[in-house]
Amino acid sequence: MNSSSPVPPVTQYPRLAILASGSGTNFEAVAQAINEQKLMAEIAVMITNNPQAKVIERAEGRGIPWILLDHRHFPEREMLDQAIVEVCRSHAVDWIIMAGWMRRVTSVLIDAFPQKILNIHPSLLPSFPGIRAIEQALAYGVKITGCTVHFVTLEVDQGPIIAQAAVPVFATDTPEILHQRIQPEEHRILVEAIQLCLSSRV
Repeated sequence: MNSSSPVPPVTQYPRLAILASGSGTNFEAVAQAINEQKLMAEIAVMITNNPQAKVIERAEGRGIPWILLDHRHFPEREMLDQAIVEVCRSHAVDWIIMAGWMRRVTSVLIDAFPQKILNIHPSLLPSFPGIRAIEQALAYGVKITGCTVHFVTLEVDQGPIIAQAAVPVFATDTPEILHQRIQPEEHRILVEAIQLCLSSRV
């Protein structure tokens, strides 16, 4: 386990743990919304399973504590989730936001934070759950896809939907081009969904 800094003092705002495995654009969107006071919350800690993730640089750039929990060091998924629970509790976390978290979670995490875990997924669920959702959409030939924020349950990408946004699919789209068009909508609805949950409107 790696950590960047000590635990900050608790404030009056709901405290978020952001789980991210990659570039961290959704992490950045949440952090920017908080900075602009469009989202009344604070990021207590960022947790990543990837030592090479660019999201680490983003967290350090904003002075947000981060923890590396490399999944390769945990023989079972439950052990990783228990470590996540311990980090979240030590940082007095209220909500967990999976923003590009590329690991399937278990009941260990879900039971510790019931109805307090959100995920962003790059499709209009229930269509194209799981990995490579954008590639799935292109292969199927849909004309519209998008993104979804939902509560996390044991069934992958099957939890109750909080927010969705539609994005057109063009004949010339590649996975990379379509992903670039979906991303801004992900950033928008993730912030909106978090705010809805924090205000108890879902």
